[in-house]
Amino acid sequence: MKRLFILILVLVLAACSQSNLSPTGLESQAGTLFINVLLNTKITPTILGNLGTHGTVRGTLPSINALTMKISADKLAVIKALPYVAAANPDAKRNGAPVDTVAATDFSTGLNTWDLDAVNVTDSGAGRTIGYDGTGVYVAVLDTGLLKTWRQYFPQERIATQYGIAFGGGGGEQGSISTPTNKWEIDQNSHGTHVTSSIIGYNLRGTAINGVATKATIIPVKVLNQNGSGWSSVIAAGITYVADLKAGPLAGSPVVINMSLGGSVLDAVEKAAIDYAISKGVIIVASAGNSGDSGMGYPGAYAPVVSVAASGWTEAWKGASRTWWINGDVSESNLIDETYIATFSSRQLAGQDLDVAAPGHNVVGPYQVNGQISYFFLSGTSMASPHVAGIAALMAQKSPSLTQGAVETILQNAAIPLPAGCRNTFTTTGAASQTCWGANATGSGIITADAALALTW
Repeated sequence: MKRLFILILVLVLAACSQSNLSPTGLESQAGTLFINVLLNTKITPTILGNLGTHGTVRGTLPSINALTMKISADKLAVIKALPYVAAANPDAKRNGAPVDTVAATDFSTGLNTWDLDAVNVTDSGAGRTIGYDGTGVYVAVLDTGLLKTWRQYFPQERIATQYGIAFGGGGGEQGSISTPTNKWEIDQNSHGTHVTSSIIGYNLRGTAINGVATKATIIPVKVLNQNGSGWSSVIAAGITYVADLKAGPLAGSPVVINMSLGGSVLDAVEKAAIDYAISKGVIIVASAGNSGDSGMGYPGAYAPVVSVAASGWTEAWKGASRTWWINGDVSESNLIDETYIATFSSRQLAGQDLDVAAPGHNVVGPYQVNGQISYFFLSGTSMASPHVAGIAALMAQKSPSLTQGAVETILQNAAIPLPAGCRNTFTTTGAASQTCWGANATGSGIITADAALALTW
């Protein structure tokens, strides 16, 4: 067991990092660009034909009047100047980070972990303490997809296999966007599976572990490749797909998107996809990024998106305990005194918008190594975001007509302010350490499910 936890920490930031991102995308060949183009009008054959004189159109996103192209670098300025073009930019890099059926239909009676205790979904020894579980709400997880062993971690009833989909391609793969069949459930990265586990809970070798919204229904949307990276054009395709589901077969159901991913710039087509999804009634939550003082990642830093920083618990690893994550009791009355912001969690810079913080440092979930069923602590804002997406699902269950703006306002008002400061923390060996943060690291503060639900009507 000791070796397992040491390996966990080696994987922590490697699995969830959003640093070292290309600011403008990839030049796949010398002088060649793969770009995303947003139009200010509908896509027509005439426009496609005219664009074809400047390069090769690789794919279209008609719902948001966007398309992808392969061009020579010297054509970008020409395309930007066309009267029907609203914006054009190189496809932007995006990173995530770090077959038996489960008998139970949900994990509401499962073990309670420190992170669920911290957001007041559960209380140590008392089980779930809120009256909502996400029933009737769909949460689309735009990520790496699910491991092929996902049925050993999650109940089949909680995964909307009929809507599961994979999008591939993008700037690093000749610019076109593809939809390979069933690739969403043969992930080899584990990131999307770990993210999903925080939302609905999971099976740990026969023991049920609680989740934030245990009866929400997950829509797996694979937009990152097996290395946990991808492109903004593919992210936009995934967002648009979910928005169209909300406008179509899921029109009567609340829909939340979780994006535990990001990059250093906001792509115009990705922004248009977010705006389109919000206009259809989708609630969007995203990770803030893992770049610390270098600032937030996009799309999380885009103001309309609910963005999430990563917090931790000061009692973690105290005395070198290996079971603290299920045996510890996070204080109700001194939550702020026992909370810190992780050093990797991206700070808000000028022009960026950070909303709230949630548990993202040392969160346990399914994470496979060498194809073996296994569970790891992972750290990253990738782990914080699904806690808030789960809370949003609980809010939407209580009030199905909630809009993106209402959810963001409620979360900000419900958050407990966390001033700049320092906390005494512990390493995995139990050695004392100290973690500090500034005022730009916390947004409105630490969010809890009970406080958010109390303001939801």
